[in-house]
Amino acid sequence: MRQNKRKDVPEELFKILQEMQRNAVLFQSKEQKREALRLLDLENIHSVFDDLIQRATKCLSSSSQANAPSASSRDSNGLSSANSASFSASSSLNSPATTVTTTATTSSSSLYNAKEPIKASELYRQMTDASSSGPKIVDSTLKPATTSGMLHLFAAPYLGLLSLQKLVHSNRIAELPDSIGDLLNLVYLDLSGNNLKLLPASFTRLAHLQELDMSSNMLSVLPETIGSLVNLRKLIVETNDLEELPHTIGQCTSLKELRADYNHLKALPEAVGPIESLEILSARYNNIRQLPTTMSSLTSLKELNVSFNEIEAVPESLCFATTLVKLNISNNFADLRSLPRSIGNLELLEELDMSNNQIRVLPDSFRMLSSLRVLKTDGNPLEVPPGNILEKGAQAVVQYMGDLVANRDVKTQPVKKKKKSWAQICCFSRSNKRQRNGMEYVNA
Repeated sequence: MRQNKRKDVPEELFKILQEMQRNAVLFQSKEQKREALRLLDLENIHSVFDDLIQRATKCLSSSSQANAPSASSRDSNGLSSANSASFSASSSLNSPATTVTTTATTSSSSLYNAKEPIKASELYRQMTDASSSGPKIVDSTLKPATTSGMLHLFAAPYLGLLSLQKLVHSNRIAELPDSIGDLLNLVYLDLSGNNLKLLPASFTRLAHLQELDMSSNMLSVLPETIGSLVNLRKLIVETNDLEELPHTIGQCTSLKELRADYNHLKALPEAVGPIESLEILSARYNNIRQLPTTMSSLTSLKELNVSFNEIEAVPESLCFATTLVKLNISNNFADLRSLPRSIGNLELLEELDMSNNQIRVLPDSFRMLSSLRVLKTDGNPLEVPPGNILEKGAQAVVQYMGDLVANRDVKTQPVKKKKKSWAQICCFSRSNKRQRNGMEYVNA
C-alpha cells in the first residue's frame, strides 16, 4: 500500500523510510530465494536416490531370475550389478549425453561396496567401445579427490571425456582450472551453488556450449571473452555480485534467455539490443536506473522483467519490440512516474505488472492494447482511469481509455462554418457598397 507523507515529516526522513522498506523487501526476497534453492537441492537429491533404489531393485530381481553370472564374469565386464545402481539418474531422460554426478554422500556408500571404483581412463575406454550400442554410462562411484572440503572436479582423466555434456551443481568449487577448456563438446554446464569468483580464460574454447548456469556464486565480473560463446542459448548469472555485464555479450547472437536477477547491476549494456534472438530478459532485484535505448532491435523479445530496481523511465524504444507478451516493471517505487507514450504499439502484450510505482495517468495509446489480459496497478496513485474501472480488469481499462480519447476528440473538434455561395457573396458585397455610399452622402 502506498504511503503518504505527512506535512510535519521532513522529506529526507520520508525518503530514508522508503529506502529502508525497499531494502527490507530485498533482504526478505533473497532469504526466500536461498530457502527455495535449498529445498530444490533436497528434492533433487531425494529424486536421484529414489530412482537409483528403484533401478537397483529391478536389476537384482532380473538377475535372480536369470541366474546371475559369476563374480569372475562380472569383473571381466568391468561393472558389477551393484555398480549398475550407481548410474546417473539423468540417463533416465533418454538422452545420449554423458552425465557425471559429482555430489558424493556418505549415505550412498553402502550401495557401492561390491568392488573398488573403476579408473576414469578405463571407464572412458569402455564408453568409447560401447558408443554404438546405446546411451553412454558413467559410474558415479568415481569420486574426485577432496582438499579442505573443495571438490577438484576436473582431474586429468575426466578431461578425456570429450563427449561429456553435463556437469552437476552445488559442489562448493572455488575455481575452475584452465583445462576445462579441453571439454570441447560440452553443451550443458551447470555450476550453480558454488563459490566461484572468476572464470578461467580457457572458458572461451567451449564453442559448443548452449546452456550455462552460474547462479548462486560469488562472481563480481564476467570476462569480456564471453562473447566468443556464439552458440550460447541460455545464460543464468542470478544471485551473484555483478555490477555490470560486459558489452561483448552482444556477440552471443544465439542467446534466447538471459537471467541476471539478484545482483548489483546499475545498468544493462546497450549491446543487449542487437541480440535479435533474445526472447527472455530478466534483471529483477538490481539497481538499474535506465534501460538500453537499443531495445527496439529486440525483435524476438517476449518477456521482460525489471521489477525491484530504480528505473526512472521506460524508453520509447521498448515499444518497438512488438513481440513482447509479458512486461513487469513493478516495484520501482518512487522512481517510475509514467509509462511510455507509445506503449500501444505492443499489440501482443498480454500481461503488464506496473504495481508499486508513482504512475498517475495512463497514456492515450493504452487503448490499443487489445490483447491485454492481466493488468496489475496496485500501489500507484492512479487518477486516470479511476479505481472503479481498474477493478473491472484489463480490458475494461482499455475500453475506458478508448472512450476517453474518443470523447476528448469530439469536444476539441472545431465547428465548421458553412461556405457561402457566390450569389450570397455578390449580394453581400453590393449591400455593403450601398451602405457605404449612403454614409458618404449623409456625411456630404
